[in-house]
Amino acid sequence: MPAKGKHRRPKSSSITRGFVAAGTGGAAIALPLLGATGAHAAEKAAPAAAPQAVTAAATAAKAAPKAAAPAQKAAPRTYTVVAGDYLSKIAKNKNVKGGWQKLYKDNRQVIGEDPSLILPGMELTLGAKSTAAPAKAAPAKPKADDTRAESRASRSAAKAAAPAQSAPKTSGSGFTAPVDAGVTTPYRASGSSWSSGYHTGVDFAASSGTTVKAVGAGTVVSAGWSGAYGNEVVIQHTDGTYSQYAHLSSLSVSSGQSVSGGQQIGLSGSTGNSTGPHLHFEIRTSPSYGSDIDPLAYLRSHGVSI
Repeated sequence: MPAKGKHRRPKSSSITRGFVAAGTGGAAIALPLLGATGAHAAEKAAPAAAPQAVTAAATAAKAAPKAAAPAQKAAPRTYTVVAGDYLSKIAKNKNVKGGWQKLYKDNRQVIGEDPSLILPGMELTLGAKSTAAPAKAAPAKPKADDTRAESRASRSAAKAAAPAQSAPKTSGSGFTAPVDAGVTTPYRASGSSWSSGYHTGVDFAASSGTTVKAVGAGTVVSAGWSGAYGNEVVIQHTDGTYSQYAHLSSLSVSSGQSVSGGQQIGLSGSTGNSTGPHLHFEIRTSPSYGSDIDPLAYLRSHGVSI
């Protein structure tokens, strides 16, 4: 009989092929061994998988905005005018649908009222409406007669021309030349700088500050800034024709005012798009560009020797 208060210690557990034999008072129970391929292995593997999932999620998050970003709209084509250009030439070379008329319509704010006036350095939009500032605010806006550059030498030569080229003060019919100066660029002078193919008026070699006169009696229909023409006066005459005087340095009349032949209406200058001081003069069948007729023939038909 064992001594009182003493118990037999179970034999030490032994490990055999993955099982533990535990003694419990003579009975042995086989328990599975938790090794590297058991629960502990699963616990160790779980944390390692988490960083991979985070990395994949971060990559997907970065890619999402790029996939969602809308495609950027292609910028419209533009063209910078160079010497010798004119609208029909540009429209043909750049395959503008609608021709020079479409090109002019889309860029009217840049070109101004006269489609024949484009100057080197102007930026035109091809195939889309230009968003440029209005022509009045554009310092490089073209004008109807000065896209064809006139050298100072040619203007000086015109001033020294024969007296027959100088205009008399008045005629018996009350008509007169607009200035007492010789003609430089004649009417319908041809050149590639004009999309219309010709010069729409005549240029007089008038130095800045020269008195400019109404060629005949009539009513002033406009007097003020006219974009590429600078300061301009347009007069309707009693026979229904209109005379235009451009690039003035100052004005002496206002819209609605009646004038007589030979009356001062302003002073010549070089405002608007101009290569230098001179007077651009036109005779028209309407107050707008594009209705020009030969200005010298008109004056001569009213008795002015010029």
